[in-house]
Amino acid sequence: MSLPPPATPPDGLPPAPVPVPSSGLRRLGAALLSRDFRILWLGAFTSTIGTWMQKIAQSWLVLSLTGSAWYLGLDSFLGELPILLFTLVGGVIADRHNRRLLLISSQVVQLSSAALLAGLVWFDVVRIWHVLLLSCLTGLAQAFGGPAYQSLVPSLVPKQDLPNAIALNSIQFNLSRVIGPVLAGLALASVGLAACFGLNALSFLAVIAALTVLRVPHVRPPSPKPMLTEMQGGLRYVRNDPTLVSLIIVAAASTFLGLPMQTFLPVLAQQVFGEGVDTYSRMMSFSGAGAVTGALVVAWLGRFDGMGRVLLVLQAVFSLLVIAVAWSRSMPLTYLLLFAAGVSTIITTSLVTSLVQLVAPDHMRGRVLSIYMVAFRGGMPLGSLVSGALVSRVGLPLVLTVNGALLCLAAMYFLTRKEGVVRV
Repeated sequence: MSLPPPATPPDGLPPAPVPVPSSGLRRLGAALLSRDFRILWLGAFTSTIGTWMQKIAQSWLVLSLTGSAWYLGLDSFLGELPILLFTLVGGVIADRHNRRLLLISSQVVQLSSAALLAGLVWFDVVRIWHVLLLSCLTGLAQAFGGPAYQSLVPSLVPKQDLPNAIALNSIQFNLSRVIGPVLAGLALASVGLAACFGLNALSFLAVIAALTVLRVPHVRPPSPKPMLTEMQGGLRYVRNDPTLVSLIIVAAASTFLGLPMQTFLPVLAQQVFGEGVDTYSRMMSFSGAGAVTGALVVAWLGRFDGMGRVLLVLQAVFSLLVIAVAWSRSMPLTYLLLFAAGVSTIITTSLVTSLVQLVAPDHMRGRVLSIYMVAFRGGMPLGSLVSGALVSRVGLPLVLTVNGALLCLAAMYFLTRKEGVVRV
């Protein structure tokens, strides 16, 4: 499939010269040659390190307060529930309003939530319902900020650099997943849980500052229609495109069946291996290091033929790694498996996100990506909630085995079809 030429900037200026990266680092960082993307990438990287610090601390806090895998799943579910309920609305708003201002508002809400949780922990008055409520508030902010961010990125880089930009976003996200747990472990050992939440609150200032200096103008749609009409138009567009339908199903299956493994790593560390937060942090770091490696591979490859088939093969590989993690009783082997799982899952998710953004037209991008985000982000909390209930009854190894087997069957099904994912 040939790639269309770069879109003309919305302010009517001629398109900026497109840099042609050579081999080596320039090829890996092609999208970073665009000023606005580079600024936003650095701000997001700083903020995401803080987010991963909070994720580590919050999972351990929930387990310490309740001792229950069910509450871990419930916390994940409530954090993502607003994304299920409101992301479609967020997608329409992202197509109609200033995406940069929407993102700033989203960051302010998340900053406030992290700061409040830091205060509750610091004064030792935190209760499980506080954690669950603030998770829900953060998810609500992300429901409106997520489509705005995903829709903003394609306007920051030439279109042929979009897969590279998505891969670089994956790199910063997963490099943060390596650095964040290490910093969280140091903070937990030296100053306690509250520091992780407080540092996360401060980290949001970096992305807010980046957003304020972007030069991307906002162009209002000429005649906005009623919100419900536009939402229905987005759903109709996706429904009539077999490629988008199959990509969204693949994303939902991956997050529902595969990614809950991340949610239950504290259970794996504490109840299977009998270890503490240090082991849990190392598990997250190995998984994050694998994800960074996978994202570097995607950034190097850029756009290539057969992306759909590659992502399905790697989804099948990831499903087998989930099963292997479930039954490993060797800590070094588990670290190695988590690294390999990180490589395979991030290549899969980067490829599917790239394909959705490449297929979606600019005027529908916010709505198409909001539907994709409901499937992608919504799959994990639903999967975590279901898996959390089953883990409490039959144990973690059996649940991960069933999830891995079902995910493998889903990948095999789409690989045997002659249309949809395998054709892109």
